[in-house]
Amino acid sequence: MISVTPPNSDTPPTETIVARIRANAAAHPDQVALVCGADTLTWGVFDKRINQVANTLLDIGLRKGDNIAILSANSIPYAELFMGILRAGGCVTPLSSMASSDALKKMLTDCDAKAIFVAEQYLGLLDDFIADLPLIRYAIDFEKSGFADYETTLGNASISDPMISIGMLDPFNLIYSSGTTGTPKGILHNHWMRAAQMERVSPNGYDDNAQTLLSTPLYSNTTIVSFLPTLFGGSTVHLMPKFDARTYLQIIEREKITHAMLVPVQYKRIMDVPDFDEFDLSSMRIKFSTSAPLRADVKADVLARFPGKLIEYYGLTEGGGVTVLVADDNPDKLHTVGQLAPGNDIRLIDQFGVEVPAGEVGEICGRGPTMMAGYYGRDDLTTEYIWHNDAGEVYFRSGDMGSFDPDGFLVLSDRKKDMIISGGLNIYANDLELVLLEDSDVTDAAVIGVPSEAWGETPLGLIVLREGSARTATDILTQANTRLGKSQRLVGIEVRDSLPRSTIGKILKKELRVPYWEKEIS
Repeated sequence: MISVTPPNSDTPPTETIVARIRANAAAHPDQVALVCGADTLTWGVFDKRINQVANTLLDIGLRKGDNIAILSANSIPYAELFMGILRAGGCVTPLSSMASSDALKKMLTDCDAKAIFVAEQYLGLLDDFIADLPLIRYAIDFEKSGFADYETTLGNASISDPMISIGMLDPFNLIYSSGTTGTPKGILHNHWMRAAQMERVSPNGYDDNAQTLLSTPLYSNTTIVSFLPTLFGGSTVHLMPKFDARTYLQIIEREKITHAMLVPVQYKRIMDVPDFDEFDLSSMRIKFSTSAPLRADVKADVLARFPGKLIEYYGLTEGGGVTVLVADDNPDKLHTVGQLAPGNDIRLIDQFGVEVPAGEVGEICGRGPTMMAGYYGRDDLTTEYIWHNDAGEVYFRSGDMGSFDPDGFLVLSDRKKDMIISGGLNIYANDLELVLLEDSDVTDAAVIGVPSEAWGETPLGLIVLREGSARTATDILTQANTRLGKSQRLVGIEVRDSLPRSTIGKILKKELRVPYWEKEIS
C-alpha cells in the first residue's frame, strides 16, 4: 500500500491517544468521562471497560491492524468500543447508518472485518447478508441468535490492561467516504495522524475541564475531531444519539457545556428555535463548525446571539490542507473559511494541474501535518488523489474549487464535480445558491446542473420556502435571475418540502440530480 508521509515526518508526535487515555484514567479515576442521557461513566470505570473490550477482541484472535466494525447511534458503549479496539491494537471501522444495505456489505467485505458490534435499530440494514460474512457478531443492546451479547461478553473478560504496544504508523481508524450510493472508499488514518491533531487540545481548552457536546454521529470525522481531543485532554464528552435543536440548548444550559462541534444545518436550526434567547448559554467557550461552509449570515447571527468563540475549520477527512476562521476576530471575512492553519499549505490548480495566478479560482490541493495513510487497499485511488508540486512534494486534491483573497483568506466556490458547464462556461452552483438564500422567504437551496439540448446542461434551483410564505417559484426565479449574470441564470425553480441531507448536514446533490438525467430540460 502507498504510504503518505506528512511534512513533519522529522518531528513526529511522541504520545499516542491510547497512552494518554490510560494516563488520564489513572490521574483522575473519579471524574466523569462520558455522559449520554441519564447515563454517566467515570474515567476509572471507562478505563476498565476499555480493557474488557480490548481483552474480548484479543480472546477472539485479533491481530494488530485488524478492522473491527461498529454500526450504532452515539452511545457510551460506542465510546467504549472505539477506545477498546485501539487499546487491543485494532483499527476502528465505524460504519455509516445512512448507508444502504448494499453499501454496508461492500464496506464489510472490503475491509475484511474481524468482528462487528451492532445496535438493534440498524440490524435491519444487515439482515440480508450478515450471515454470509465470516465475521464475529456482537449485539450491543438486543438479543438475537448468532450475536453474542455485549454486556455478557464484557462481563466475562479481564479488566487488566493488555498493554499492547502501539506504534505511530499502526492503523487507527478506517472511515468510508460513501454512505449512500456508489462504491465506498476506505480512508485510512494512522496513530500519527490522529496524534498530530492533538496539538490543538491546549490552545482550544479541551484540557481545562471541558464539557463537549457532540450530536453528529461517531462514524463521521466531524465528530471524531472533537471527541478525541476532549478525551485526550482528560475532560468530559456528552453524547446525543439524535440531534434536536431545542434539546441541544437544554443540555447546554443544564450541563454547563463549554465546547460544541456542529455542522451548518444544525447551527441554522438552533438559531431558528423561537425562544433561543431565553436559554442560558453563558457557559459556552468555543463552538466549532465544519463539514460544509457555514453561511455568512448564519455566522453573523451566531456571533451576535450565541456566547463563546466561533471557529470554522475547512479540511477533508483525507487530511491535507486545513484553514481556520476565528469568526469573532474577523467579522469582515465571514464569507471565507479562513487562513492556513500552522504547518499547512494549499495550492490552487487548473484542469491541467498547473497552478493558477493569484486571485483566480482553482482546485484546492492541500498538504499538512495531518494526512491519511491512503485509501484502504486502493493504491490506484490514492495515486489519483495526489498532486505534486515542482519540488515533488505530495498534496491531496480536494475536489473543491476556491480562491484566496488579497489577505490570504480562502473563499470556496464549489465542489469540482458540482460545477455546471453550460455552453462551455463554468458556473459555480454555490454562487447561485447564495443569491437564492439572500431571499428572506428561502430557507434552504441547492442548484444542480440538468440536461439542456441547447447548452449541454443548465442550472436549476431547488428551494425550501419559509413556513407561511405565499411566494411562487416563478416569483423567486424572476428575482434571482435579475441578480445573476446572463450565463448564470437559472432555467427554473422547484419548491420542495425539504432537501435530502446526510447525517452531517451535506446536501446530497448526487441524489437530487438522478431524476433529471433521465429526461431532458431545454
